Order: sequence, then C-alpha cells, then structure tokens
Amino acid sequence: MGNNRITVSTCSLNQWALDFDGNLERIKESCRLAKNRDNATYRLGPELEICGYGCEDHFLEIDTMNHSWQSLIELLIDPNTTKDLLCDFGMPLMGNDGCFYNCRILVMNHCILLIRPKTSMADNGNYRESRYFTAYTGIENSLFTIPIWVRDTLSKHEITKNHPHTVPFGISSSCIRTFDDILIGCESCEELWTPQSSHINLSLKGCDIIGNGSGSHHELRKLNKRIELIQSATSKSGGLYLYSNQCGCDGGRLYYDGSSLIVLNGFILKQSKQFSLCDVEVISATVDLDEIRSFRSSIPSFGIQVQQQKNNNASFNGGSSDNDIVDAPDVRLLSSRGSMNNKLTKPISVHYHLPEEECCFGPACWLWDYLRRSGASGYLLPLSGGADSSAVATIVMAMCTLIYDEIIASIVDPDSDDDPDQQVLNELRRICGYDGATKESKLLWVPKSSQDIANHILHTIFMGTVNSSDVTTSRAKRLGAAIGSYHLTVPIDLMVTAVLKVFTLATSSFGNGGLTPQFLVNGGTLTEDLALQNIQARLRMVTAYLFAQLLPWVRNHSSNSSTAGTSTGKCGTSFLLVLGSANVDEGLRGYMTKYDCSSADLNPIGSISKQDLKAMLLWASSNSKYKLASNVLAEIANAPPTAELRPNSSTTAQAAEHSQLDEEEMGMSYEELGWFGKLRKLNRCGPVSMYKRLVDEWSHLHTPNEVAVKVKRFFYYYSINRHKMCTITPSYHAEGYSPDDNRYDLRPFLYNTKWTRQFYTIDLMVKQYENENEQEEKVIKQNQFLER
Repeated sequence: MGNNRITVSTCSLNQWALDFDGNLERIKESCRLAKNRDNATYRLGPELEICGYGCEDHFLEIDTMNHSWQSLIELLIDPNTTKDLLCDFGMPLMGNDGCFYNCRILVMNHCILLIRPKTSMADNGNYRESRYFTAYTGIENSLFTIPIWVRDTLSKHEITKNHPHTVPFGISSSCIRTFDDILIGCESCEELWTPQSSHINLSLKGCDIIGNGSGSHHELRKLNKRIELIQSATSKSGGLYLYSNQCGCDGGRLYYDGSSLIVLNGFILKQSKQFSLCDVEVISATVDLDEIRSFRSSIPSFGIQVQQQKNNNASFNGGSSDNDIVDAPDVRLLSSRGSMNNKLTKPISVHYHLPEEECCFGPACWLWDYLRRSGASGYLLPLSGGADSSAVATIVMAMCTLIYDEIIASIVDPDSDDDPDQQVLNELRRICGYDGATKESKLLWVPKSSQDIANHILHTIFMGTVNSSDVTTSRAKRLGAAIGSYHLTVPIDLMVTAVLKVFTLATSSFGNGGLTPQFLVNGGTLTEDLALQNIQARLRMVTAYLFAQLLPWVRNHSSNSSTAGTSTGKCGTSFLLVLGSANVDEGLRGYMTKYDCSSADLNPIGSISKQDLKAMLLWASSNSKYKLASNVLAEIANAPPTAELRPNSSTTAQAAEHSQLDEEEMGMSYEELGWFGKLRKLNRCGPVSMYKRLVDEWSHLHTPNEVAVKVKRFFYYYSINRHKMCTITPSYHAEGYSPDDNRYDLRPFLYNTKWTRQFYTIDLMVKQYENENEQEEKVIKQNQFLER
C-alpha cells in the first residue's frame, strides 16, 4: 500500500504595490516556512503577489511586466525556494499575442511547469481588471515562448541553464499531473464567484488539489460569503481546495483581509487570521488523498457527470479527453520530508469576527501599514469629543493594542537583556525615532504598554470655540488620557475673530465700519449663520495641519540625545498624518463643511455608517483590553451627535449637551441615511425605485406622502452636495454603499437638483396610494355599517 499523505501550504502575504524587492522577500519567506517548518510539498500564494495586486494603471506599463519577470527569475535561480516544493505564484505577463494577462505560474525545481492565465476578470465595485488585463478565452493548451532576455538570464546560471524556451500556456481546465499521479489545477479569485466556476470542470476532471490565489479586500460582513463559496467548491464534488489571499494595505483605500483557507471535502482544516500585523502568515495541513477519491466515488451522480464531461471533451478534441493535462514526470509530491509522520489535520470551526470588531480591527491594521510605509512619525487627530472622532481614536487605540500584543508575544523572557527579533517592534522603533538605538548604547526601547505606544504616535487636539460645551471638552480630554495620546486643548476663537475682522475691514466701503455676520439666534440670516459655522470648521483644518507639521519639532525641541543619530524624545522627527472623521452617511448626505476636518490625509471611517460606529464604541467600552477608556466611550456612544458650531441655546449653556443636533439639522436620521445609501448603491435605485421600496418598508411608520418627502429631501441634498465627494479624503473601504467618488462610486457632481421627471413620477404615485387608501377606508366604513 502506498503513502497518499501530502502536506500542503497556503499563505497570506502583506504585499505592497510595486515593492518588487520587498514582495520577493516575503514570497521567499513563505516558501521557506512551508518547506522547512511544515514539511509541505505544495505552496500557494496570493493573486499577483510578485508585483502586488493594487498596481492599478501601472499594470499597463511594460516596466511592471519586466520587473515581475526579474522577480520570477530570482525565484527560479534561488537554490532553495522551489527545490522539492511546487509553488503556485501570481504574476502579470504579456502573452506572445501582445495581450496582458493575470497569470498563475506553477514552478518546481527551478522550472516553470505551467502558466495559467485568468479567464474571468473582476470588474465590479473596486475592481477594474479588464482595464489592465485580457480575459483568456483559448480553447486548448498552447505554448508560451519565454522572452529572450529572460532565457538569456536563466542560461547564465548553472541551476537553470537548461530551462525550456517554451512552456505550456493553459486554459481554465488545465492542470498538471505529477509523477505520483496527483492532478493539480488553478482557480483565480473572480473565477470562484462566477456561475461556471473553473473548479467544477477541474473536479470532474479528477483534480485532487485546486489552488485559488486571490486579491479579495475587506468589506463588512463579506467573509461569510467568501467562505461559503470556498466550502461549496468541494462539498459537492470533493477535493482539496486551497485559498490564498493578500493581506494589508498595499497602497490604496483597500485592506486585503487574509483569511486564507485549506478545505477538504467541504470541511475547513486551517484558516489564517483576518486581521494581522504579520507580513507573512503560512498555514499548512496534512491530508490523505484517498479521502478525496473515496468521497467522490460515493456519489453516483458525480461519476455520471465525469463520464459526460469525458465524452464532451473527447468529441471536441478529436477523441482525446485530456488534452489540457500537462504531464510533469519530474514532479513528485508524495513520500517526502516525513509526510508519513505528519498527523492528519482535523477540521476546525470557522472564526468570524463580530461586525463591531471588523469596524475596529480592519481600519486599525490599515492605519498601521500606512504609517510604517509612509515615513510619518505618527498621527494627529482633531478630537471633538463626539462619536465620529472618538471612533477614529478608538481605532488607533486598537492599533496600538495590536502592536503591543504582537511585541509581547515575541518576547519569550521579559527579564532577558536580549533584544527581541521582531519586525513590528523594529518598525515601531523607526517610527518613534529609536532606530539608532544599539545594545551598546543601552537605548533599546520596548514599550511598556499600548498607552506608551499611543503617547509616541497619536496626537489628539481639541479645537474649541465659545460654542463648544464643557461636556465635549471633558470627553475629549478624558478619552485622550485613557488612550495615552499626546493631547492638547487649543482654543481657536482668536483665529475666528481675526478672520471676521478681515472680512469687516474688507467691507468697510459699505458704511458703518464694515459688515459683521451674525448667527440666526442673534438676528442674522441663514447665509450669515452658515458662513460663521463654516469658518470655525475650516480653521480647524488649517490648525490641524499646522500642528501636524510642528508637533514633532516641539516634542523633540529640548530632548535631543547627545548620541549622534539617536532621539530620546517622545515622538519621531518626521511629520504627522492628519486623520479625518467623517462617516459614510454624512458623506452621502453631504452633511459636512468642504475643507473642514473631513479634509485630512486619511479617513479610517469614511465608509462606515454611524450605526456601526456607535455599535463599535459600545463594543470597545465593554472590551477588557480597553478598560481604561470604558466609561468615556460608553458616554460618547450614548450622547446625541452635534457639530457645536452655533451658540448653545441650552439654559445651562456650557455645562449642558449642545442644542445643535445633527439629525434635526439634516432632516433625517442616521438610520434613514443607511437605508438611502444601501438602496442607492447596492440596490441601484433611483428616486422612483427607492420610493417604491420604502413605501413598503416604512408602511408601519410613515404615510406614502411622508415617505415621498423623505426620499425627495435625500436626493435634493445628495445632489447639491455631491461635489464634496470629489475632494473627499482617501477613506478605508468598508461598506458597499460608500459614496467615494474617486475610485468607487462613479457619478456626476453637477446634478439637476430639482429631479423634475423623477419627483413628478413620485408625486403621481403618492396620489395613487392616497386614492387607494381612500377607497379602502370607504370599504371599511361600509363593512362597519353592515356589521352594525
């Protein structure tokens, strides 16, 4: 009896677009862990891992293709990476026909075995693959001629000097057959989501192993759908299915959320983390391939469809049913590196994060990647004491906690003088200005707590005016203290007064020494009132950027070390990135001042709803990891949202909650905005379709006419404020109904705000509903009369 046990690996890699050297090292590390640590003979990597998935229009550059070939050459000539390890790499290339393809490259023992181009492009939402790549539609395997310069380079190395000049170029059903009779096929990301998925034909062909290299980004509540599809890929037709996903921020708004999987016959054997600070995470499983064969043979209908496919392929290919199988007689995956001694991997339960955890951990990991790759020394957050900016502060707090936990996990002996060899700690030291520390200088810094980390990299600033209440001032200060941020309270009334004096001076020709605008409560017009609110908001943006540039200088001004190149200050010496805090609902409605504190370098909550943010604050307030901030977070979550830009009309003035409430000013609730946003984007509803849907959904709450008023009010404000989305701060993508105009939600920004045809149609429908209701009331009255 032969040994049919095999150990396979997949990985989550934190790749960075166009960082070819860094990406290459992470790929090599994943191969090293798979082979040396886990004794695997098969390793799967993410989609386009060699260059990074988020290259976007850089995919159209020949340079990107050539640099990808350079990385693949390095992998081929490396004496260890592909030796006795079948590697499935993701890489773009230009075909011999001149088209750009998104490919899987199967390599073992320094030789390319198969190139398999992607056949279905992802073009919805954030994806635009057809802009860069051609979907391959070949009907049979062909040969790909390796570029001459690549062949010349390979020929100069002893280990690859005999590499073939041409290699198989496969179709969707292509697979390789090893010496030990294992069939291995490929599926690439979007192909899993299509009605005629590649894995169906591959399974019917008898593929034992199917690898799916993916570039799937995080979106709230999306993981369960992804896992459902992956499980179903083998639950009906059996097989060993490996899924590899990129993780981290690779240079844009998206966070790729890992969760790589190994699935056998519908059962999950291994799952990598969804949110992680690790650049390389490899998971492995040992399986008995006889379990696949036994599973398939037990399903009579599976056998029937196998025969049907063989007959179809034979009639199409002139009598042969396996023209798309590539034989690899030199490849052997079984009975190597002690697979007999490896215990079979048992199924596990899938781990799903709560939506509140997703809201927190996804942006937290995204912010860490952005910070460490941007060259900045930290973040500056305008902290108002309200829910939105406090939610951003909570996310940074979670980031600091994740960093601290990662560092502590790497320190085996806390009492040892040895410096822990840990990438996260090294990155943190560099950001905080301790990268010049050496063992000899006794300046090796290890943070004592997450608050210690926050004090180095998070700067919060409360920019109050006479319109600010003591309540929000206190909340901001208490939250900053609980997190550990470097907190400042900066009154900006002097700036507001100075700008208004400039305006008064400029209008002195109108008499009376110039014009001075007043708030509505002081007898001014709405125009004056809005101008006074906006100047406060915009001056906060200017002030935030001033402090972001100068606070590192201020904090290190008097704390320079006598040791050359070493900072003993509490902050790095570079700049700070300004964080914005406008949520997705306010962006959709346009309830924000253009170029106020919604204008920043990054916005981690820009596509998260107010309802989800409030739930996240409550979750964090009950989480033991954030117990120092528990009380103030709960207080903020339950406080009414307010901008505090008008004078407070409350009788207790400064000590009271502010009388200027967001939902009253917007004319709609945040819950209603959530409905509008999802119907507009996810359900593709215009005004009329939205009205028809909400008349039913809200029938127990509002009359048809009330629903019409709400729908028309939303579309009016949405259209007059759409221009604000053209300058919106780059936001973490978390919600399917994000209104981000730059990359995701592509719409006009100059609308006919009267929506004449649409609103007229809604008015006609309201009359129809009202007439029907009148008829129903008449019938009811008649029936009541008959009953009497």
